[in-house]
Amino acid sequence: MIGYYIHHHGRGHLHRAIAISAHLHQPVTVLTSLDVPSQHPFAGVVTLPRDDAGPRRPDPTASGALHWAPHHDDGLAARMALVARWIEQTRPSAMVVDVSMEVATLARLLGVPVVVMALPGERTDAPHLTVHQLADHLIAAWPPGAYEPAWLRAHAYKTSYVGGISVFAHRPRPPAPGRGGPTRILVLGGSGGSAVDQATVDACAAALPEMDWRTLGLTGGPVSADPWPDVCAADVVVTHAGQGCIADVAAARRPAIVLAQRRPFGEQDATADTLARNGLAVVVREWPAHDAWPGLVDRALRLDPERWQSWQTEDAAVRAARAIEATADRLAPAGVP
Repeated sequence: MIGYYIHHHGRGHLHRAIAISAHLHQPVTVLTSLDVPSQHPFAGVVTLPRDDAGPRRPDPTASGALHWAPHHDDGLAARMALVARWIEQTRPSAMVVDVSMEVATLARLLGVPVVVMALPGERTDAPHLTVHQLADHLIAAWPPGAYEPAWLRAHAYKTSYVGGISVFAHRPRPPAPGRGGPTRILVLGGSGGSAVDQATVDACAAALPEMDWRTLGLTGGPVSADPWPDVCAADVVVTHAGQGCIADVAAARRPAIVLAQRRPFGEQDATADTLARNGLAVVVREWPAHDAWPGLVDRALRLDPERWQSWQTEDAAVRAARAIEATADRLAPAGVP
């Protein structure tokens, strides 16, 4: 059995777990506070209580040694006890943690091999240095050579750069849309939060009627359980720089304008910078003025969408699964096949 901890901010961590777990030969139990869809590849789901619902406490970082451990928080205590009890009862061959310094540390203290999903950004604070050091293996969900920060190079011997992991990578990609009529612009939001809402896009659409503006996932706008057809049908996708969304756009091979959202440790800024440096997308730092859009869209349309192949979404989830299984096998108890 492999345990898989999924952080509850946004849905990207869950989608990544679904993509990877579909290729693991061992059964997978996920431990998360998220609502898991009824159709999933997991053998079991352990629903964890939230650890951020209590009153705000002083010093939840233990003087900078941890990321989140507020004093006297009932949810945190119940959450960690449930994880520890599951590990004691199940004795998993490995624990994948995406992401929590505290859960990774707990699992390793209980003697379980730990695979940590690395994230972009400036991860040089004490908790990140600790969790990357104690991890038995690290998985970076972007292609090798595209982005290799110094803090991750220090762990090169135990890091797998697997490429962008998209939950849609196995789906057939329809033919690219033909050019004719208004340029189809799809603006994607995310459940992790966005600086753009439906009203912002509506105002832009009113000012630029020569473009066909559509949205998915923005506050006040439509949502879809299956955005793949919409992404594939767009002439240009406007997206944040979350790892899952970028991988989805790469898998669809669509021209993109990327608006990095503010995230801890500069996560999305680092991804956006990588995309710009590699000529994969047009990158902006804030929602552009109405008169800037025609030029930005034209720049995006001039990009070669086949360059997205370099993001290596094909079989990225397979490579991640193989890295997890190799870690579990390498550290299996003597006599265990």
